[in-house]
Formats: sequence, structure tokens, C-alpha cells
Amino acid sequence: MSATPIRLMLVDDQQLIRGAIGALLELEGDLAVVASVGDAAGAVEAAERLRPDVCLMDIQLPGIDGIEATGMVLAASPATRVLMVTTFARPGYLRSAVAAGARGFLVKDAPPAELAAAVRRVHAGLRAIDPALAEESLFDGASPLSPRERDVLTASADGRPVRRIAEALFLSQGTVRNHLSAAIGKTGAANRAEAARIARDRGWI
Repeated sequence: MSATPIRLMLVDDQQLIRGAIGALLELEGDLAVVASVGDAAGAVEAAERLRPDVCLMDIQLPGIDGIEATGMVLAASPATRVLMVTTFARPGYLRSAVAAGARGFLVKDAPPAELAAAVRRVHAGLRAIDPALAEESLFDGASPLSPRERDVLTASADGRPVRRIAEALFLSQGTVRNHLSAAIGKTGAANRAEAARIARDRGWI
């Protein structure tokens, strides 16, 4: 258990839901709710003021939705990691959320232990995507990868290091890492090798 609790911001338009999720997560001991807000404007203000470690974001918010709000929160507090927690288990929302910068995507009926584990995972810099939704997303519509993500993922398929990928594509190593991270999230993979395999199997690269 972390000596310093992971500081959470809850963003949901229903106060009862925010209270219930917050109460469940604080039972974990290593998680602490520092902000609870009901709209995008409140989320941005709290993010800028409190710099929470993880933001649990709903999609359905009044006015500006949670996907657009994700980008706004990250602009206000770049170190904050966003975990979408929503009733809308739709592949299109998953892809849009990842593209906006979300590190995870879970549905609200997930068990409390799974939600807590997802919070810890995104706080650690990893991704936490609902497995069933990730699988459904793979079979739903066209490739979610951008042209540059396809290039980077193709170049990484043989296991070469980031430095060599960057040299081959005339990109910085940081840009390569960002594209790989996005591709991993969009494919629901655990790592870049799995992402390349999934993308190859689906005909995306």
C-alpha cells in the first residue's frame, strides 16, 4: 500500500453516484478523494487548483461532455491521469476517450475491487481498459489507428528499440513513445508487441 494516498477527483453529474464511488474507493486506504464535481468547468477549476493524481470522469455531463472535458482537465493539470467510468459501454466512446488522452475506460457496474485496481494501474502510468469493451472495439468499424500510429506500430513489430524506430521514421523518441502508447490503448493491448499482433491480425497494419 502506498505511503502517500493516491489523490482522486470524481467528475459525475449525479451527486449520489459521486458519493457512492468515493465512499467505496476510500475504503481501500491508499485512495483519497480530494475533489468531487458535477461538470466540466468544475473539473477544470479543481484540476488546476488541486492537481489530483487520477480523475474519474463520467461521459454524460451537462454542457461539455466527459470526453471533451478530459482534454480540458489534462490541459489544466498535465500530470493528472484520467480514467473514464461510465454507463456507456460503446466502442466509439472508448476510442474517442483514448484519443482525448484518457488512460482507462471502465463501466460503472465493475466491481469495486476492479475499479480500485484500475485507479492504481493508471496512476502507475499503465492503461486500464474494460476487456469486453476492448474486444468489441476491435471488431467494430474501421481501424482506430492514425496513419502515424500505423507507421510506428509497423516499425516496432520486429521488436526494435524506440531509438531505432525514431531514426527510421525521422521522429523524436518521445513522439514514438506517444504514438506507441496511443496504439496500445486503441487496440486494448498490454504492450506494443501485442498491439502489433492485434493490428496485424485485423489488417490494420
